[in-house]
Amino acid sequence: MTPLERTLLSLADDPLRLAGASAVLIALTAMVYYHKPLVFILKSLARNKVRTVLTALATGLFVFVVTLVWSVLWFLDLATQEKKKDLKAIVTDRWQIPSQMPFEYAGPLSEGAYSKPGDIRPTDSMTWQFFGGTLEKEKPTRENLVFFFCMEPSKVMRRENGKVVSMMEGIDQLEPADLDRLEKGLKMMEEDPRRVIIGADRLKALNKRVGETISVYSFNYQDITLDDVEIIGAFPPGQYGQNAVMNRERLNKALEAYKIQYGKPHPMAEKTLNLVWLKVPDTEAYNKIAGQIEKSPRFTAPYVKCETISSGVGAFLDAYSDLLWIVRYPGVIAMVACMSLVISVAISISVRERRTEMAVLKVLGYGPNHILGLVLGEALLLGCGSGLFTATFAYVVVTHLMGGIPLPFFAWFPPFKVPIDALWWGLGLGAGTALAGSFVPAWSARSVKVSEVFAKIS
Repeated sequence: MTPLERTLLSLADDPLRLAGASAVLIALTAMVYYHKPLVFILKSLARNKVRTVLTALATGLFVFVVTLVWSVLWFLDLATQEKKKDLKAIVTDRWQIPSQMPFEYAGPLSEGAYSKPGDIRPTDSMTWQFFGGTLEKEKPTRENLVFFFCMEPSKVMRRENGKVVSMMEGIDQLEPADLDRLEKGLKMMEEDPRRVIIGADRLKALNKRVGETISVYSFNYQDITLDDVEIIGAFPPGQYGQNAVMNRERLNKALEAYKIQYGKPHPMAEKTLNLVWLKVPDTEAYNKIAGQIEKSPRFTAPYVKCETISSGVGAFLDAYSDLLWIVRYPGVIAMVACMSLVISVAISISVRERRTEMAVLKVLGYGPNHILGLVLGEALLLGCGSGLFTATFAYVVVTHLMGGIPLPFFAWFPPFKVPIDALWWGLGLGAGTALAGSFVPAWSARSVKVSEVFAKIS
């Protein structure tokens, strides 16, 4: 397939992309063959600069909002798409949310319930235990809260044959200097479970620095307090800026100490394992391992389920399907209608102010369709220009300058970014709303009667 054929197919798959490309072609054609009317249109827009700028800003604001909304929806759609290779599966409690499983499940689940010849193992695995706490027991606030992923430090990041290997999404995309510091900190965590790594953004909220020692009072493990917690590193700002990692041995030893102190297990002792992540090479391997896990008699109290990340995200989003539908369709339609109304009002005012000019143009030989084209051209230039500029602004700022917007409570998600397709969205939205909003005023300008206009003047 040639590059041209691929481009045409991609345009056919996305109506907004097609609308944007069509708007560009129409605009380029108009500039080449109708350069004189284009100059006239530019002069018309420049007559009332304040109104033109305000209309462009209002249109741009709506385009910006719609672009962000569609970018989020695009991001969620992407997250629910099944991959064909290097899949990640997630094992959770089948019937309970949040997932709570006994820690004894960690070993066999990490092996994919491998038990007999013919079974297969995942290529990598990772366990998560959640430990949430506050630095001030009597006055917990949002600023002094910290949420730890309790796990094996080597699963965060390690090097194999000089290559960065991680079960955490996006870690391998960090700068080399950040990777070196992270690797050093993780080795220190393995040597001493009291050491932790906390995201730079969370450290700033806590008003703490690397090297300080803190005490963490748990809110999900009652009566568990972790003293002498040493901060030995920080995740850079971004995807993991609000998160923290602790060696899972620290939590497990704290639960053992509780049993010794109180003479009985902690109420959460059999519910500490929250998630198990498995990496598999392809769909066939995933189906095999999922069958091994769900059919194993070792995981019956409680039962577990194994699903791909995309399936898990899809199941999570099912609870918000009605809200997402409203945002995707009625919400966007309402915003587009508002954009069209703004352009319609602006063009209508301009047409009413220039009825005499329209009559003079007709006297000079301009036909009704010429007048129609000039008014539509003003709206198209205004709509396409503000739409493209705003979409480009959103793409550059969110995707490149900010590096995306992290979702701190969904650490397995990469940062949310505005896709490059947003440029087509902006053009398509600008073109569509400009045409919809300006057609009635343009038709009114087309229908101006010379005799009536000059009769009022005389």
